[in-house]
Amino acid sequence: MKNILSTSNLTIGYKSKRGVTTIAKHLNLSLAPGKLITLIGANGIGKSTLLRTITGIQKPLSGNVYLNEKNISAYKPLELAQNLSLVLTEKLPPSNLSVFELVALGRQPYTNWVGTLTPEDIVKVNEALALTQITHLATKKHFEISDGQLQKVLIARALAQDTPLIILDEPTTHLDLLHKVSLFKLLKKLTQETQKCILFSTHDIDLAIQLSDEMIMMTPENIVQDQPCNLISNGSFSNLFKDEHIIFDAEKGKFIVT
Repeated sequence: MKNILSTSNLTIGYKSKRGVTTIAKHLNLSLAPGKLITLIGANGIGKSTLLRTITGIQKPLSGNVYLNEKNISAYKPLELAQNLSLVLTEKLPPSNLSVFELVALGRQPYTNWVGTLTPEDIVKVNEALALTQITHLATKKHFEISDGQLQKVLIARALAQDTPLIILDEPTTHLDLLHKVSLFKLLKKLTQETQKCILFSTHDIDLAIQLSDEMIMMTPENIVQDQPCNLISNGSFSNLFKDEHIIFDAEKGKFIVT
């Protein structure tokens, strides 16, 4: 099965007047269909920079990112929006949009210049609402629903965009444990039912270990991608936090505080 996205000898970082800051180099990552992949690492390690680079928002310092075997820099904006959808954690601008209208924005890459929804567009929106189990919220205004429900709405918008790859930046932020578990399980279900690949960054590492197909782990030394069971068995999690009071218990499969 071909990868949806891959990187070749990718070096990420940023340039400023002071010079070049390199965050990670020689990255060879691969994102396959039907996989739920989590991106983990300590605060400030560069997770957002990695996401910005592989989605084409930020240029790599060197190396390449391939989306469906085509260099991501060669995509025009409309074509890119038909192959990759991105869900950020930023607050929505003030508006009076209903949940249905907000999800329908995901169809913009396919609608004509006046933005008229075709019958096919409406079917895709309704499918996205059903997959995320929020059909009952369709007529509600987006500001009338909870944070957990809004996250599902944003995921539904990405599903309506109908891309093979969905990337989310910390979608479980500000959610309580119940809603975090619910969202993780929803994302897992979506990859299985739609065969899309979903990559998302998270600080909820214990949940990620239990529910991810693969994990990309960032440390100051390197970035590794593997199945959670392999990362446990080879001791990778022991390098995640540089704190003697936070240790990984391989038998329990989770971090403990000493």
